[in-house]
Amino acid sequence: RLLVLTVATGDTDGFRRFLSSAQHFNYTVKVLGRDEAWSGGGYAGAPGGGQKVRLLKAAVEEMENQDAILLFTDSYDAVFSSGPRELLKKFQQAGHQVVFSSEPLIWPDRHLEDKHPHVREGNRFLGSGGFIGYLANIKELVADWTGEDDDSDQLFFTRIYIDAAKRKSINITLDSKCRLFQNLLGSLDEVVLKFEEGKVRARNLVHDTLPVLIHGNGPTKLQINYLGNYIPNVWTFEAGCRVCQEELRPLGALQESDYPLVLVGVFIEQPTPFVSAFFQRLLELQYPKTRLKVLIYNKEAHHEQHVSAFLQKHQSLYAAVDLLRPEDPADARDARNLALDMCRQDQSCDYFFSVDVDVVLKNQSTLRTLIEHNLPIVAPMLTRAGRLWSNFWGALSPDGYYARSEDYVDIVQRRRVGVWNVPYVSKVVLLKGVLLRSELTDFELFDSHILDPDMAFCHNVRNKGIFMYVTNVHTFGHILSTENYQTQHLHNDLWQIFENPLDWQERYIHPNYSRILRDQLIETPCPDVYWFPVFTEEACDHMVEEMEHFGRWSGGANT
Repeated sequence: RLLVLTVATGDTDGFRRFLSSAQHFNYTVKVLGRDEAWSGGGYAGAPGGGQKVRLLKAAVEEMENQDAILLFTDSYDAVFSSGPRELLKKFQQAGHQVVFSSEPLIWPDRHLEDKHPHVREGNRFLGSGGFIGYLANIKELVADWTGEDDDSDQLFFTRIYIDAAKRKSINITLDSKCRLFQNLLGSLDEVVLKFEEGKVRARNLVHDTLPVLIHGNGPTKLQINYLGNYIPNVWTFEAGCRVCQEELRPLGALQESDYPLVLVGVFIEQPTPFVSAFFQRLLELQYPKTRLKVLIYNKEAHHEQHVSAFLQKHQSLYAAVDLLRPEDPADARDARNLALDMCRQDQSCDYFFSVDVDVVLKNQSTLRTLIEHNLPIVAPMLTRAGRLWSNFWGALSPDGYYARSEDYVDIVQRRRVGVWNVPYVSKVVLLKGVLLRSELTDFELFDSHILDPDMAFCHNVRNKGIFMYVTNVHTFGHILSTENYQTQHLHNDLWQIFENPLDWQERYIHPNYSRILRDQLIETPCPDVYWFPVFTEEACDHMVEEMEHFGRWSGGANT
């Protein structure tokens, strides 16, 4: 008897998430407006949504089973947290023929506040993002709609609700205590995740209820994204990530010539330690080099020697290589916009893989793994060694900067492993080429008058309703510290023992150093002489060359 109706004129990430949650609980969903362009406005602008009412009215006029129960809901920013049985039970308990979701804030006409009926407990104002009722009553509800597509659906339903005669005739009530519907706007502090055995729900703390449908109305899209990382049972303590193995794009069975073509963008914007090691790891990525094109943006003259050495030895291995040198006029924003556009304009470009030079990818399968995740935008989780600083944000502050989500530390420390929808990723990111040619067609994605390029990119992506993910399913590497890197020496990496100890040790400490005492790896070529491995040959060469380069004796002070 229950049919879910929703409007979706585009196949967005949010819509696919909604359908996935509906399928998880075996809801029957009918989608309206698939063959139309959206003309109902947006949540960030003036009130709109009238197109939804028009489509709903046309749909119910064609239905004949008057005993059918219809659930009408938004879909781009909504998820189910429970199934039809619970929904219908709570609807029947409401004792009315139509039940609307409720909100603590009145919108869009505050002048109508005094006309709303008072409620003994809970929210007083109507929310149009979700309602449930019998077909006959919903037909009566929308019968008088004659508005334009960009008129306000919420204002239309509100005026019906505050009209006592119409409210009684249609038999409308509000879900004031959020037993069926949870609108997040104005209620963020009331809603928490509730982990049950093998299940995850959203719980309203104020009313101690477990809503069936969660709606990120208004400017609460990031919050519904956060909840959607868990609901419905996307991630649980018992089973971990339920969806991480779904809709993958396996590459193992492909011939090398059939691998997706990837444009790799390498960005060198500041003096950075261990650049030669970066290019060695780039070379060692387990991916056919004939299916890689490379664009290197180098703004630092200090690193020209490293770039040149890499290209002289290995340029011929790649499908194509382009280089932007320090003397070229492009700045970081221009270079990143250009790199995206190179993939956008190349119809054969399947992916764009952006890598900053301070990224240490220890996992040689990183690129393959990211492609196999089959997501529109995905980043491997990286941190600075021994710190909580990472290349993603779990939440945003009201002014659009970093805020720590409740699960951030658990994700960074890999106590929770999965693929996470987050508002910000940086340093190393994979994007689908088709995304650049369809939804991200703006050339200046990294441009902003007030935001850094990385924040501007994520801001523009979020405004398009495109999800960005970070994965910590595997360990991938870490991020270098560049704050105190000096370039006045011959071998500047020698001075990174305290700033980047892991990378310094890898380059300069002999691999058998730890065996000196454990395996008695000590030789005595003659009495009172002990011979054991401490430094690599490169470390010895660098120290000798550094001393010779200094060119004079020490003055004797401990400096």
